Parts: sequence; structure tokens; C-alpha cells
Amino acid sequence: MGLGQWMRGLIPGRYPEWYRERRSWEQGEDARTTVRKLRALVNERKRAVESSGGADGLALLAAAEEELQCAERILTFDHHHRAPLGSHVTAAQVHLNMARLLWLKSFLSAPAEVAPYLPGMLAVVREHLTRDDPRRVATEIVMAKSARRRVIDETELLIVLEAVDVAHGVALREKLRAGSFVRIVWRVALFLFLLAGAVGVLTSLFPESVPLCFNPPRPNDAPAPDSTVDYVVVCPTGSQDFFESTELDQNFAAVSAWGDYLVVEFIGLVAAGVAAASTLRRIRGTSTPYSAPIALAALKIPAGALTAVLGLLLMRGGFVPGLTSLDSSAQIIAWAVIFGYSQQLFTKWVDLQGQKVLNSVHGPLDPPASSGRTAVPATESPPEAGTARTHSADEDFER
Repeated sequence: MGLGQWMRGLIPGRYPEWYRERRSWEQGEDARTTVRKLRALVNERKRAVESSGGADGLALLAAAEEELQCAERILTFDHHHRAPLGSHVTAAQVHLNMARLLWLKSFLSAPAEVAPYLPGMLAVVREHLTRDDPRRVATEIVMAKSARRRVIDETELLIVLEAVDVAHGVALREKLRAGSFVRIVWRVALFLFLLAGAVGVLTSLFPESVPLCFNPPRPNDAPAPDSTVDYVVVCPTGSQDFFESTELDQNFAAVSAWGDYLVVEFIGLVAAGVAAASTLRRIRGTSTPYSAPIALAALKIPAGALTAVLGLLLMRGGFVPGLTSLDSSAQIIAWAVIFGYSQQLFTKWVDLQGQKVLNSVHGPLDPPASSGRTAVPATESPPEAGTARTHSADEDFER
């Protein structure tokens, strides 16, 4: 019994429904409708071939039906031995692309009948292949010639179908790349969570090992008790101004508490959470079955806890000139907020890479040569070098 079947049998109520639909339910339904549409087209094409008395294309149509059956099996969670994590939608799309290609290849014996589908095939090629790709160039040349002649022959159709096949392969690799990127981000985020937790546990057990304390000089207007030193010790959770020992490390150990690091890490978590929330204004979502924005936001949380601790340790070590001695616990907490929020300086590069990966799923992002955005019709010849793309990178991402 798979994990999904076991959990659905263990917990009654709405949980089984949530478990079944928690990943890419909308895209799964879209794939199921595509299966039904392609099956109807394949059956209609098969009847047309059989009524014409020819047998050309029947083997291709039979193979297309097998691909559709494979896609349906993948989309049915009950037949899986693993939990549905979104990759099943991409796997089903592979079989759907192959079924569509086999169905189109069944028109090789009657290329004139495929004319209504040529604009869609050209759009797929332009979306996923770069402008200097020879297969895209050949496809655009074929489309321009066929538009002038208002007919396409078998060889030209084969060129277009091969380009479409390659374009689907490129789209699949970009989706797999997006899935791999998201998995890497989640694993790094989990590692940072564990590291932050380990830091909190170890410093709670041994608070005197590396205390997060400072020793500012005693204020001139402060009363001077019979202390052996002329400084006070300030920690995140407390302070003390009277010491009998002259050893700084002993005085730090006397004031440091088990909750110092935990408080700083918690403040760093809160600050990083605010930073993650502020990045939501730039998130436009994704059409892939992988939650890259959520993974990127989750990475910021433990990073903020660690940068808050590391930043205070750098200040304590004198790395920041003029900020070697904080005067109160409130100042330590304030700097923990700043350092926790500053994780944005490090994770922004991951955000940029995530945006690039998600953008690439929609095709090659060629920078436009001008501000024009006029689309090139299928009846025209291939665009010359230096002409503008039909849409900008931001429009690609929004789609």
C-alpha cells in the first residue's frame, strides 16, 4: 500500500481530499481535459483514415492512444506508490506531447488537412526555441512559403513537426530544471533550519562558550559601586554592572544566559519573515507545478536567524569599527532586527536565479532590440537579426 492510500485510510473526513488535491489540482484537471480532447481527435482521425480506405497513419494513431492511456495512469493518484508532489503533471505532459505529435504525423499522407493547426505549431516553436535555432529558422521559412502557396507538402510538414518535437523537449527540460531548483532550495532551507536549531540548542546547553555579550564602559553619570572593573556587561537577556573578578571571560560567563541566542534567533526569524513578506509584491506566481516562490520565502526565515547571530558576533569581535560595544539589551535586539532583515542581501541572488528559472519555462528570453512589440504574422518571412521580439520578458513571466 502506498503512502497516500495508507494516510487516506488512516484519517477520515476532508483530509484525504486535501491530500489528493494539494499539488497542482488545476493543472491535473487541465491535463485530463487535454487527454479527452486528444482522444476525440485521434478517434475522429482514425475514422477518417478508415473511411478513405487507406491504412496510412493507423499505427501512429494506435501509438497515440497508448500515450494517452499512459497519461491517464500517471494522473490517477491511486495507482501511484509515491505521494503526488507535482512532478506527475510534468510526466503526464510528456505523454500528451508525444500523443499530439503522433496524431499530427498521421497527417503526413494528407498534409493539406493539417493547415488549421500550423499557426499553433509555429507559436510553440517560437516560444521555446531561440531565434537563431536552425530548426526554428527552417520552420519559419516553411511557414512563409506555405502561406504564399496556401499549401504545405509532406517534407515541409515533417520539418515543422520535428521542430515542434524539439520545442516540447526544450520545454520539458526547463520544467525539470525548475523542479530541480525548487528541490535544492527546499533542501538548503531545511539544512539552515536544522543549523539554526542546533545553534540554539548548543548555546542553551553551553551559554558561556561563545557569549553574545558586550562590555561598554561605565557611564560617567552612573553610580560606581565597589566593582573591580570600569565596564558593564550587556547581554540580549540581561546586564550587570558589579563584578568581583577582573577576567572579562569570567564576567561574560556570569551574565550570559541560556536564552541569549534563542532570543536573537527569534528576532532574526521575525525580521526575515517581514523581509519575505515584503518580497510578495514582486511575486506573480508560476504556471509550473513547483512552488518556487514559497521555497524562496522559506529560505529567508532560517537565513535571518543565522545572519542575526553572525552579525552580532562580528560586532563583538570588532569587525565593525565604532560598534564594538553596545550599551543595552535593547540595542542588541535592535541590531538583531537589522541583521535578520539583512539576509535579503544574500538571498536576493537566489531570488534572481529563481525568477530566471521560472521565466525560462516560458521560452528563451531574448532582450528586445527596440520598444516595438508588433507580432510577426505566420505569413511573413523569418525576422531579421536585431528586430524586436513579440513580447517582453515580463510579459512572458506574467503568462
